[in-house]
Amino acid sequence: MSQQIEETKESNLTSALVELNHVSKIYASGKTAVQNVNLTIKENEFISFVGPSGCGKSTIFKMIAGLIEPTNGSLKIFGEEKGQNTSDIGFVFQDATLLPWRTVLQNVMLPLEFFPINKSEKQEKAYEALELVGLKDYGKSLPRELSGGMRMRVSIARALVAKPKLLLMDEPFGALDEITRQNLQSELLRIWESEKMTVLFITHNVFESVYLSTKVAVMTGSPGKIESVFDVPIPFPREDETRSTHAFSDMVAKVSRHLKSTVR
Repeated sequence: MSQQIEETKESNLTSALVELNHVSKIYASGKTAVQNVNLTIKENEFISFVGPSGCGKSTIFKMIAGLIEPTNGSLKIFGEEKGQNTSDIGFVFQDATLLPWRTVLQNVMLPLEFFPINKSEKQEKAYEALELVGLKDYGKSLPRELSGGMRMRVSIARALVAKPKLLLMDEPFGALDEITRQNLQSELLRIWESEKMTVLFITHNVFESVYLSTKVAVMTGSPGKIESVFDVPIPFPREDETRSTHAFSDMVAKVSRHLKSTVR
């Protein structure tokens, strides 16, 4: 019986959360954004997407989030092609996109407004999410009173407040200074490990992709395709010292070589 339980646990850990089979997206203008994309994403993975600008990374994320539909191919989320529970998907955009007239707490509560729970419970969940990103004491502040890094933390808290199974992050740290960026990378890994969710992350920074991820997906230029998917064999937890190891440097070089080859 114990063996059966362990096998079930292992099956749950490796079950497919997202499946893209020969997925293409052609916009009304006639532009083919992505073409014949095949990728299986399992529970608890952290996968970064790197590729040239305009290669369709954001298009893939929008299709997964249910914001747009594929033109061709099959896209399954949580085992379903359509009708997936979008409350199980969190999305963090390139900009924090906070409502300037709402307090930090009110911004984080926004995804809960359509949930059948009372206001005090919504506030409690919002404070829990703010505590997760280290901003529990800033609930009454307005976005203009925060630094860029803090506003991005609020955006992450808002995406986490509904406890999503899948978190999509579209180049969220691109506009931040390097020290803030590295601090948020460490915070994100801590949250990912504690919350046991699946994270998909877009970045143009190969160093960032290797530091954060269990896998890195390299995309070709437009129309975008998945050129390669690399396992990152660097153990967790990852610390600042990880960036100075030979294993890290070798992995960055490997991903960079493949990324350059897609642009030629």
